[in-house]
Amino acid sequence: MLLELDDSQLLLVDYQGKLMPAIHEGLAVLANASRLAQMARLLKVPVFATEENPAGLGPTVPALQALIAQAGGKTFPKMSFSGVADGLAELLRPPARAPQGNARSLPKHLQKPAQPADGRNTIVLAGCEAHVCLLQTALDLLDDEFEVWVVTDACGSRSERNRDAAFDRLAGAGAELVTTEMVAFEWLRSAEHPAFADVLQVVKAGA
Repeated sequence: MLLELDDSQLLLVDYQGKLMPAIHEGLAVLANASRLAQMARLLKVPVFATEENPAGLGPTVPALQALIAQAGGKTFPKMSFSGVADGLAELLRPPARAPQGNARSLPKHLQKPAQPADGRNTIVLAGCEAHVCLLQTALDLLDDEFEVWVVTDACGSRSERNRDAAFDRLAGAGAELVTTEMVAFEWLRSAEHPAFADVLQVVKAGA
C-alpha cells in the first residue's frame, strides 16, 4: 500500500519554541518537518499544526510557522495531550452534508441520511514528543478510523528510548511508519509529476 496524495493531510504536532531545544536530534527533526511543510505546499496537501499549552510552551518555531502559513495551514491550540480530545478530528474531517432541497421537509423516516463530507482520510503525522502528544493523537485518530502515517525522521522525544518505544507501539496499533523521503516520492509517484523538480530540490536540501 502506497501513500495517496489526493487523500492526504499533513499534521504537525507541537514544534514549539520552548520544547524543541530539549528534543533529541531536534534540529534534524525540525528540518524534516520543514521539508514536509514545503512539499505539502508544492503538492497542495492541506496542512494543520497543533500547539500544546502555547502559553507555557510558546508558539510554533517561527521558521516552521512561516512555512505552514505559506501552505495555507491552520494552527490548533490544545491543552489535552491528544489533539483529538480537544476537537481536532472535527477540523480534519468535515461534518456530513445535510440533505438538500425539499428532502428536509419530509418526515424524518422518509428523509435520506446525511451524505459523507468530501474529505481526506489519510493523516501524514509528525511531531513532538513522540511518546506523548504524537502517540496519543495518533492512537485517537486511528480509533476515529483515519489512516495514520507517522514520519519517523520528523518525530522526536527528549530521549531515544521514549521515541523508539512510541514507534513500536504505533506500528503495533496499525500506523504506517515512513520517512520524509518516502512521503515525497509516494506523493509524487513519477518523475513526470509537474512538481517533481521542485519537490526534488526540497528532498536534496535534506540529503
